[in-house]
Amino acid sequence: MSKQPVANPLFPSFPKKAGDRRFWGELNNSNQALAIANAAQKHSGLTLVITKDTLTAQRLEEEIGFFAEALPVLHLPDWEILPYDTFSPHQDIISQRLFTFSQLPLIKHGLLIVPISTLLHKTAPKNFLQANSLVIDMGQKLDVETLRAQLENAGYSCVDNVYEHGEFALRGSIFDIFPMGENKPFRIELFDDEVETLRTFDPDTQRTEEKIEQIRVLPAKEYPLHKEGQRQFRQNWYEFFETDPKRSSLYTDVSQGIPPAGIEYYLPLFFGELSNLFDFLPESSLIIHDGNIEEAAKQFRNDVEVRYEDRRHDIQRPLVAPKHLFLNPEELFSALNQFPRVQWYSDKAPERAGSEQFATADIGDISINAQAEEPLTLLKGFLDQPQIANKARILFCTESAGRREAVRELLQRIQIRPTEIDSWSSFVNDKNSISITIAPLDKGLIINDESEQPELILISENQLFGQRIMQRRRRGKSKGQAENIIRDLTELKEGSPVVHLDHGIGRYIGLKTLEIDNQINEFLMLEYAGESKLYVPVSSLHLISRYGGDSEGGPALHKLGTEKWATAKRKAQEKIRDTAAELLDVYARREARVGFKFTKPDKDYERFAAAFPFEETPDQQSAIEAVIEDMTSRKPMDRLVCGDVGFGKTEVAMRAAFMAVQSGKQVAILVPTTLLAQQHFENFKDRFADWPVQVEVLSRFKSAKDTQAALDKMRDGKADIVIGTHKLLQKDIVFHELGLLMIDEEHRFGVQQKERIKSLRSEVDILTLTATPIPRTLNMAMASVRDLSIIATPPSKRLSVKTFVRQYDKPTVKEALLREILRGGQVYYLHNEVKSIEKAGREISELIPEARVGIAHGQMTERELETVMKDFYHKRINILVCTTIIETGIDIPSANTIIIDRADKFGLAQLHQLRGRVGRSHHQAYAYLLTPDGKKLSKDAGKRLDAIQSSQDLGAGFMLASHDLEIRGAGELLGEEQSGHIQGIGFSLYMEMLEQAVKSIQSGKNPNAEIPLQHGAEVNLHVPSLIPDDYLPDVNSRLTLYKRISNAQNDNELKELQVEMIDRFGLLPEQVKNLFKVTSLKLQLTPLGIQKLDAGPESGRLEFGRETNINPFQLIQIVQTRPATYKLEGGQALKFIEKMPKIDQRLAVIERLLRDLQKDPNT
Repeated sequence: MSKQPVANPLFPSFPKKAGDRRFWGELNNSNQALAIANAAQKHSGLTLVITKDTLTAQRLEEEIGFFAEALPVLHLPDWEILPYDTFSPHQDIISQRLFTFSQLPLIKHGLLIVPISTLLHKTAPKNFLQANSLVIDMGQKLDVETLRAQLENAGYSCVDNVYEHGEFALRGSIFDIFPMGENKPFRIELFDDEVETLRTFDPDTQRTEEKIEQIRVLPAKEYPLHKEGQRQFRQNWYEFFETDPKRSSLYTDVSQGIPPAGIEYYLPLFFGELSNLFDFLPESSLIIHDGNIEEAAKQFRNDVEVRYEDRRHDIQRPLVAPKHLFLNPEELFSALNQFPRVQWYSDKAPERAGSEQFATADIGDISINAQAEEPLTLLKGFLDQPQIANKARILFCTESAGRREAVRELLQRIQIRPTEIDSWSSFVNDKNSISITIAPLDKGLIINDESEQPELILISENQLFGQRIMQRRRRGKSKGQAENIIRDLTELKEGSPVVHLDHGIGRYIGLKTLEIDNQINEFLMLEYAGESKLYVPVSSLHLISRYGGDSEGGPALHKLGTEKWATAKRKAQEKIRDTAAELLDVYARREARVGFKFTKPDKDYERFAAAFPFEETPDQQSAIEAVIEDMTSRKPMDRLVCGDVGFGKTEVAMRAAFMAVQSGKQVAILVPTTLLAQQHFENFKDRFADWPVQVEVLSRFKSAKDTQAALDKMRDGKADIVIGTHKLLQKDIVFHELGLLMIDEEHRFGVQQKERIKSLRSEVDILTLTATPIPRTLNMAMASVRDLSIIATPPSKRLSVKTFVRQYDKPTVKEALLREILRGGQVYYLHNEVKSIEKAGREISELIPEARVGIAHGQMTERELETVMKDFYHKRINILVCTTIIETGIDIPSANTIIIDRADKFGLAQLHQLRGRVGRSHHQAYAYLLTPDGKKLSKDAGKRLDAIQSSQDLGAGFMLASHDLEIRGAGELLGEEQSGHIQGIGFSLYMEMLEQAVKSIQSGKNPNAEIPLQHGAEVNLHVPSLIPDDYLPDVNSRLTLYKRISNAQNDNELKELQVEMIDRFGLLPEQVKNLFKVTSLKLQLTPLGIQKLDAGPESGRLEFGRETNINPFQLIQIVQTRPATYKLEGGQALKFIEKMPKIDQRLAVIERLLRDLQKDPNT
């Protein structure tokens, strides 16, 4: 038989006509991606690549992105749920899928990569998308009710504020919508029934951005839930199932237009006949697939059949047979034969027409042996081979800038100095013999020329180091979820306890609109003991705070009109006075110390900051600015940065470290575990790769010789940044010139280590990073003894972790593990008992034989632990059975499920930390907290599990810490004594009184328990001032805005709020304008010491406080010059008589009076 032709992955041949086939053999490592990328670039239509599993698809997508950066790549994500699951896919996944389906028929040139399991799912018919899409143009006539009905039919849900795909909101003439497949939501402003403007807006701030001409609205679901769709579903039910539909919640939900979870596996009931992905492909498509997809397809089919058999006998949830939902292998191959296609094999292709073997050779073992005297012997031997040294061009591929520098350093030892290049195309066109770049390649390759001599060689970092840890994480632009404003009141649920400053603890009942004196205003209704009601006008919202204390069974409500509250307040005030004096002593000593003043940020710092690959979130930006301000001032910094797990605290630390090093100081970073030290070391090395900064690490993973070398460098000032565990605090460790100490995950250190840190406090700047501060540190920070920065905005595209509290049972565990593994992810299984951990590992291997299970705990040797963690990182293990050693561990974006056995044994902070190990990418993450059966749970454990399950929001770390503070009490700020007073008056009020006591002692006064807290003036202009519910129907949004308006510090903030409200909800009605005018007046009166202002159509009255700033002589002068208009009443009040029927006249009279009162009587 003639020898098969030798092919080159740079110039692969591929078929042009339908039914033609090619077979590519010997394609392994990065050759696959290179050959596919070159074929897709040369093919003039769409190229569909089919892989045998999700992992291969992800790898190919990254590698093809490097080899063909200009090629448009479409994504068709998998639903990421199991067949017949009782979950529905996340909205963002549906959005991306619908967008891709709508683009496929139109695409002229590009690439789509799908795993076989995604391809085998049948889809909604092709015409469904066209029939259910809308286009909205500028100037178009729109009937709001019709549009609303159309959107609801297309599966969009009506909400108050639009944050996610598939939502719309209608407020008067403003229409917000977040169409599927779009990156930004849109705001449509109508003038009567015509579209006046179309703009995008930011879902975080709800503020508009740029104008556009047209929007296209795709349906919100992959099935129709309108009347016709429901009718079809009910009709088809009887054809598919013999069970009584009334017994199925699915049937009743769909009949009421509610989408039940897991409805995606009932598509045939909506449509009868389904399409598949092939129906959407343009005719000119080329298909390239793995030669083994037939086995993968059969395996998938078997799994589906098994799940179907297991679940089909549930009468309440009958299942649709697999033949209606999935393509079978015969249908798959008959569809494939309609297109030209290529099959690739990692070994030899079958010997038949159209088959070719690729001229690629294996590089062999070139790994670096760090223990040997000449670590690079193997690599040098490989590069010195005559055929390589004379002719071949070599490219070293590293994973990041930090790794690039590390590889360069190593290569210099064997006199190799590679040229730095930025892309594959520049390497191919470049004539340099040895280059280096950043590329996500797993394994390198050798490409031979016609004479079968090596021509191009790619060497990946994995081949050099054997087992590098790869960080694959990139984040898009910020697109957060939660409205993190004024958390305090948005958490108010009807029935929650609140504290009113003058009346004590009551219960919040709701918002009520009442008419008093012919004016309509909104009030908060509170209930006190004996069912007495108190109505608080919304303008006095600042008098109310959420009750934070141990609310077990709820606190005792106070009785209105009794002394009990005043007594509790007075007692607390006396206690507070002592605490405040002690605090001030600590504070004054700290203020008096002189620290080092670091140099201000310059051009170098800006270059360093610009290298951060993501956009800073607003909170992160303000934390960075606060740290810079602290470092460039004379007093030593002592700041606590509290941000949720994975919200970018490390970047704040890096910027601080850069400034310290630039000022010639050393930085010490203290971390609780060896694993975290290693990870920080990698991260810092990476971030400082392009700068002459020496980073060292002290950890168990280092040999004694290396550790000693690092210690010498620290002493001589050659090491700029040192990262280590509590070893750093030992007495024998000497720094040349330490300027900044950073403490990561503060809650993991004990009192002794903290005392040692305290002794350093007086001379060095300290920055503490933590996700869940322990109550005492949180308390101190709030009391301004330490400065606090909170990072609560989640980075973009981050989904909150779905949390379930379940009793332990094997089916739950199996389902959770399978859901994650089948979408190509990894799982942490937390079993916190070393003696039985091996047994737990064996049980999981028996449950899921195909899983690759690893075990990690603190009693393993360093080497074993390091090997297991690296295997897990590289996905060689997909289930890690471990102890809490992972609590502060490596970032693994593809680990998105954590199962915590005996979750009742953990504290809140720990559960939150552990849950934060997952959900670090844009996949939906799951946390299962498993408990023994309910009888064995202690009361406190139950409360903790409820708290963690209810705070699934991103950024919940800080909220949880204050919950913890409420469950445990704060611990006295300065000692061991528990504080019953916080219990008595609620946490927020305690903090407020403490702050006021501190201020009055600072200004030399004695804090007086009798003087009420300063809470601004009371203003009544006898006009309705509220936010009407037809302008803003949502009660919580109204409460939030009321609170923000009453908390505004000056007129500028009020102006900003007005602009924001007009932007979000349309032009302000009169009542809202009045609300702003009243608040603005209040801001003018408070600094003058005026307590109350009441102005009606014919007269008005000012009441002065005890400490007013009005000159009494000026007051007497005014009364004497115009006795008909002004009268003094009882020395505390001034009455004025004027005709002022309109509000503007009232404001003008008051303005004039205030101006007169502030004049100097002697001028």
